[in-house]
Amino acid sequence: MIQLKNLERSYKTPAGQFWVLRRINLEIREGEFVTVMGPSGAGKSSLLNILALLDDGWEGEYWFREQPVHSMKRKQRAELAKQNTGMVFQSYHLLDDLTVRENIDLPLSYKDIPAKQRQSLVADTLDRFQIVAKKDLFPSQLSGGQQQLVGVARAVIHKPALLLADEPTGNLHSSQAKEIMELFRELNQQGTTIVQVTHSEANAACGTRTIQLRDGWVVSDTADPDLRPYEAVKQ
Repeated sequence: MIQLKNLERSYKTPAGQFWVLRRINLEIREGEFVTVMGPSGAGKSSLLNILALLDDGWEGEYWFREQPVHSMKRKQRAELAKQNTGMVFQSYHLLDDLTVRENIDLPLSYKDIPAKQRQSLVADTLDRFQIVAKKDLFPSQLSGGQQQLVGVARAVIHKPALLLADEPTGNLHSSQAKEIMELFRELNQQGTTIVQVTHSEANAACGTRTIQLRDGWVVSDTADPDLRPYEAVKQ
């Protein structure tokens, strides 16, 4: 599904070039459940934003379902993302002027789905996440945990081919977190490819593959036991 070749991301600072990701060569196959781990500042969220087609400032090659993302214009990338990806943000990214119901319905509006079917999908999703009573509230009227649930519901409602999640259970209590991870595992078993960033070993255990980042470099990958050691790669 995804192939990255020598992908790099950096920012210009008064002190010079600051590298966030270095020489990322990575292949993610259809149907995998990948966990990305590493300390703060390792480049995890930066990698996820690039995979989600939200960041254009990188160099290298990015192939998505054999399509060359690196050769696409911004509008083409946005359309590719709308049709194929769902994203759970660490900071929710709900639209403040839309209700819970309208936020969850948003991904469906990008697809050719009849109005009645959209209404039915939204109703089922509200019920599944036990937030029916919140459907007419705005994000500012919700707790952090409730906003996180809405964010997850919005990301999965259109059954994306690729689900990307940045600390998806960070603001949830343990029982809610367990339910979300069970949902992710169920979606994965149904064919959804998932890439999650997490510090949780319990969440990582739900996946099928774990990648470790450090200082922007891939330092280990359970799918590639022959990966060169971190210090050797840096040279």
